[in-house]
Amino acid sequence: MNDKLDALRDALPRLVEGLEITLQLTLGGAALAFLISVAFGLLSISPVGPLRWLATIVVEFFRGTSLVVQLFWLYYVLPLFGVSMDAVWTGILALGLNYGAYGAEVVRGSINAVDKGQWEGATALNMSSLTRMRRVIWPQAWALMLSGYNNLLIMLIKGTAVALFIGLQDLTYQISELRLSTGTVFAFSVGLLIYYLFALVFSKGLRVLEKRAFRRLGITPRSSHAGAGAAL
Repeated sequence: MNDKLDALRDALPRLVEGLEITLQLTLGGAALAFLISVAFGLLSISPVGPLRWLATIVVEFFRGTSLVVQLFWLYYVLPLFGVSMDAVWTGILALGLNYGAYGAEVVRGSINAVDKGQWEGATALNMSSLTRMRRVIWPQAWALMLSGYNNLLIMLIKGTAVALFIGLQDLTYQISELRLSTGTVFAFSVGLLIYYLFALVFSKGLRVLEKRAFRRLGITPRSSHAGAGAAL
């Protein structure tokens, strides 16, 4: 056991380097996924038919194809057409597109979950579509969608491990290297613990945001789905 702990101590600098790459992929992928999810989530409820159809096609395409295949296509196929990117940016783009498509459904579903009375009340106050969305609908939908975003963020963190396939020495890669000197059980147990703690920090952060969002609406998370419609 002492030999394994010594090997772990020696590997710490490399594990930190791998964790930094995983963090870059997580933050970059999450930021891009958020932007894509909001854009296509709003387009999916647009009254303009072609925009709504475009959003549906894009979302279903990226939800219906493998993240690994998307990553390979971006990294290995695009260069054949003269378009090449750094491996980290390729990973961020693949994660953002894939999880952004799932996030678009979270946005669409959360907006549609806002009580119809809220829409009607804002319309009766002669609010424009933009004002109605910004001041009435979005704050309530935002509180509802944070739980879905939390789940997607955890999935995205785990999804960063696919970066191993394009040569990035992320946390998963470093854990695999650690296995050579400590054995499979010890190395991957360490990996499980690190990923768990890593995901836990982000999950707790989003839960804090969720509680704050509901507090601003004057309701509690437990009654969010029932009470969001009464917030106006």
